Amino acid sequence: MAAAGGLEAALATAAGNEGPAGVAGVPAPAPPVMVQREPAYNWQATKRSLRERFAFLFANELLSDVRFVVGKGGSRAGGGGAPGPGQQRIPAHRFVLAAGSAVFDAMFNGGMATTSAEIELPDVEPAAFLALLRFLYSDEVQIGPETVMTTLYTAKKYAVPALEAHCVEFLTKHLRADNAFMLLTQARLFDEPQLASLCLDTIDKSTMDAISAEGFTDIDIDTLCAVLERDTLSIRESRLFGAVVRWAEAECQRQQLPVTSANKQKVLGKALSLIRFPLMTIEEFAAGPAQSGILSDREVVNLFLHFTVNPKPRVDYIDRPRCCLRGKECSINRFQQVESRWGYSGTSDRIRFTVNRRISIVGFGLYGSIHGPTDYQVNIQIIEYEKNQTLGQNDTGFSCDGTASTFRVMFKEPIEILPTVCYTACATLKGPDSHYGTKGLKKVIHESPTSSKTCFFFFSSPGNNNGTSIEDGQIPEIIFYT
Repeated sequence: MAAAGGLEAALATAAGNEGPAGVAGVPAPAPPVMVQREPAYNWQATKRSLRERFAFLFANELLSDVRFVVGKGGSRAGGGGAPGPGQQRIPAHRFVLAAGSAVFDAMFNGGMATTSAEIELPDVEPAAFLALLRFLYSDEVQIGPETVMTTLYTAKKYAVPALEAHCVEFLTKHLRADNAFMLLTQARLFDEPQLASLCLDTIDKSTMDAISAEGFTDIDIDTLCAVLERDTLSIRESRLFGAVVRWAEAECQRQQLPVTSANKQKVLGKALSLIRFPLMTIEEFAAGPAQSGILSDREVVNLFLHFTVNPKPRVDYIDRPRCCLRGKECSINRFQQVESRWGYSGTSDRIRFTVNRRISIVGFGLYGSIHGPTDYQVNIQIIEYEKNQTLGQNDTGFSCDGTASTFRVMFKEPIEILPTVCYTACATLKGPDSHYGTKGLKKVIHESPTSSKTCFFFFSSPGNNNGTSIEDGQIPEIIFYT
C-alpha cells in the first residue's frame, strides 16, 4: 500500500526541522534494520528485562521459525530464492507475532493456519512491516513522514490498534492547512474518523489556505462533496467556486477528458449542487459562475432573478450561510422601550456604530408589524462609513407575529468588524407600519464570562435615515460573534 504522492513531502515540511520524528518523545527512526544472523553466546545474560530480550530477537534469525518476504518484486525461483528488487526477507517468531496480533494468531494457529516457513507479503512495504514488528517485539514506535501512512495501513491490516493510534497521533501533530486535504483523503481511505474530523476542523478554520494547497485538486469526488456540504467553511462562496473549477479541470485530466465546460460539469456531478450560489453577490456571480459555462442558461437566468427581484424564484441551490465561527452567539439591544408606529416608504433606516474589539456581525434584530402577523421584504447592509464601501448585504424577507419582539435577519456570511472603525448599519424594509424602539443608548456593553467586554458606541447617521437615530427608530439589535 503506497502513500499518496505528495503526502510525504507535505508531512516532512510540516515536521519542520524535526526530520522524521517519532511519536510522543520517541526518537527518530534508526538507519535501516540489518537482520541479525549470528547468534551470540549467552546473550540472555546481557539483557536485564523481558522487554530487552524480546527486543534482541527483533529481525533476528536467532530462534526464528518463520520468514516474511515483504514488498513487491520480481518472480523468485522457488520459495527459497533470493528476494526480488524492492523486497526484503525478514525473520520473525510466530509466538511473538501471535501474542501481539489476532491476524497473525489466526495465520499461525487458526483453522486454516499456514505451515509454510516463508510467507510472501507483496502489498506491505518493508519499512512499514519492520515498524510493525519493532512495536510487537519492544513497544518501540519509530515512524516518520515517509513511513507513517504505510505503517498505518500495516497496523490496520494486522489489527494492532495501539500502533495505529500512534500513527494517527503523529499525523495529528503535523496536521496543517496545506496538508489537510491530503490527510483527509487518507483518513477516509483508512477509516480513521478521528483524524478525518481533525482535518475537517483545520479546513474550516483555514479554508482559503487549504484549498490553495496542491493536495486539494487530488481529492476524490466523495471527499469534495463531504467538504462542500459543510456549513462551517470560512471562505467566500465565489472563491470556493473558483477552487471547485480547478478541481474539475484536474479531474478532467485524470479521466483523460478534454477540459471543456461540459466535461467540467460532468465530472462535478452532484458536487455542483453543493455550491451555494445564492450566497454570492450579484457582481461575484456575474464575474464567475455566470460566465463559466458550467451552469445551464436557465440556471443562470434563475439565479440572476433570485438576486434582483422579489418575490424570489425558487432555485435548486442552498442559501444557508456558512460560518466557521466558534463560541456563543451574542446580541445587544440599544433601546430600553418599545413603541408604535414606524412607517416605511422606501427609505433606509440607518445607524452608525463603532466597537472596541474585533467581532463578526452575522445579522440584525428588526421590529415587525403592529397589525398582526405579516411578511416583510428587507435589504440589510453594513457599510464602512469613511470609505462608503458595502462590506455585506442580503436581500431577504422575514415573518413577524404582530408582537413587539424583534425578528432575526441574517447576512449571507459573517462580516468582520474592526475596532475603532466607523460602520453604518442599514435596513430597507417594505411592509406595513412596525413597532420601534425609544430611550436609546449611546453605549451598550456586552459582557461574556469567556471573553472580554464588547462595547458598542452608537451615532446618528447623517442624511436621509428614515428617522432612525440614537434615541429611537429601527435596527434595535446587532447579532454577532466575538
